[in-house]
Amino acid sequence: MDPRTRTLLEAPIGATLLRLAAPNVVIMMVQASIGVIETYFVGKLGTDALAGMSIVFPILMLVQMISAGAMGGGILSAVARALGAGRRESANILVWHAVAIALALGIITTIAALALGPTLYRAMGGRDASLAAALAYSNLVFLGAIPLWLFNSLAAIIRGTGNMIVPMVVSTVGAIVLLPLSPALIMGWGPLPHLGIIGGATAVVAYYIVGGAIYAAFLWSGRGVLQPPARLPRLAWGPTREILRVGAISALISVTTNLTIATATGFVGAYGPAAIAGYGTGSRLEYLLVPLVFGLGAPLGAMVGTAIGAGRRTRALKVTWTGAILAGLVTEAIGVAAALAPNAWLELFGSDPAMLATGAQYLRHVGPFYGFFGTGLALYFASQGAGRLAWPLLGAVLRVIVAIGGGYLALRYDLGLPAVFLSLGIALTCYSTINAIAIACGAWFKDRGELRSTPAVALTQNATEPARAPNP
Repeated sequence: MDPRTRTLLEAPIGATLLRLAAPNVVIMMVQASIGVIETYFVGKLGTDALAGMSIVFPILMLVQMISAGAMGGGILSAVARALGAGRRESANILVWHAVAIALALGIITTIAALALGPTLYRAMGGRDASLAAALAYSNLVFLGAIPLWLFNSLAAIIRGTGNMIVPMVVSTVGAIVLLPLSPALIMGWGPLPHLGIIGGATAVVAYYIVGGAIYAAFLWSGRGVLQPPARLPRLAWGPTREILRVGAISALISVTTNLTIATATGFVGAYGPAAIAGYGTGSRLEYLLVPLVFGLGAPLGAMVGTAIGAGRRTRALKVTWTGAILAGLVTEAIGVAAALAPNAWLELFGSDPAMLATGAQYLRHVGPFYGFFGTGLALYFASQGAGRLAWPLLGAVLRVIVAIGGGYLALRYDLGLPAVFLSLGIALTCYSTINAIAIACGAWFKDRGELRSTPAVALTQNATEPARAPNP
């Protein structure tokens, strides 16, 4: 057994989780800071540009969440469970299948964004100049969907082995270049052209292209735990299924999260472009919690998946609750701080009174519920590692029903934006509670039989089997 895999199975839980999470949190916050910087300079272009970017942002985050957190979680889970069961060759074969899935989904993403973007952005409140800004930004950034998918899929493979350092280095170095490049292209600094809102999109696409190439070079160099074949092997349904059975359900959960925010954007759109900008700016802090918790969730999923693959149920549950408590405490602290001083965040992006008022209402009503969001997300990532996502999907659907239903009633009976935002907070509570109850009641291990696999690619081990002895 590779020493990195042995560490995931045997090292002290709290210390190992924090050690692995530290570089991953750095990665996620660096990537999130890119978006914050981009939003800051787009705000200098005016309210219409900021509103246009706010309209596209939920859709872009949906793609990023599906590629990195959902399908990426499926990839990470499959790799971790294969390594935990001592089947490294199965994990090697998974690499090419992950690449094939990423290419296919990247093409689908580009086609869908170009074809459906105008109708979708109008439905979300885009009008005139704000709609034009949204389309300009969207068309360019989604032309780079294939590099985005490959970047996140290859990073997930590396994280599935327990290696968080390589993704941290790639992301950090990339950000050092990207952070000045993005505003330079937006504002036209020095010899660079003044591209306006599409300048940020241009820089981000370049970031994914270069970063993905570096990940590929590392994987196929043989310097990591995995040594994938140099040539494309014959693709089979078995490895593809192991990724998709977790990734597809995770994608549905990501869709529900972004559907909630996109629909809420539509509700807020009834109050004008400034209100959309305010809600979009406020909710961006909620979006920042996703990469923050993902920083903890990736090693959490890797540790849980490896333990499940080795048949160590008790360790898997201990890892899960440790990660959930840490995520809940951190996100609740951020939410309370934002509720107490909302303008400290909002004024980074603009000074329009209507924008500030709407954003402050959102943070005061939803911020105190952020702890539930963080806990629910951590339990979701752990469920990915376990390969059990039925209950997280149910919790996500309930979140959509409560948030959208509450928002609709608030507008229908003229209860105002505070009622819309309060329904979003209650929905977060429902999402977290269902996940916690399901895991506490043993939902992961009920009726868990031997998973079928092809003779050539046996990817999982029955969770009821004792852990295998390490290979000599």
